[in-house]
Amino acid sequence: MKDIYGIIRRPIVTEKSTVQREETNAVTFEVDRRANKLEIKDAVQRLFNVTVTDVRVMNFLGKTKRVGRHVGKKSDWKKAVVVLKTGDSIEFFEGV
Repeated sequence: MKDIYGIIRRPIVTEKSTVQREETNAVTFEVDRRANKLEIKDAVQRLFNVTVTDVRVMNFLGKTKRVGRHVGKKSDWKKAVVVLKTGDSIEFFEGV
């Protein structure tokens, strides 16, 4: 896993992640399930030119969904909460 654009999938913008960003300077991303903490830290630092102090990851199992008699399953996914150095920020999230 060397492609930094494949590691970071999308930002997660919810009320909780917005409060975390304002209070603790922590940004939340959906990341590739195979990525580890070091790869996530390196990808964020190289993509956004910031200094990362901490990375927390959580694995989520996809829910089973049913429509009529058809049963399906949503994909499993991984979330990373990345804490940035004091004074650093990601411009993408400014004004969100």
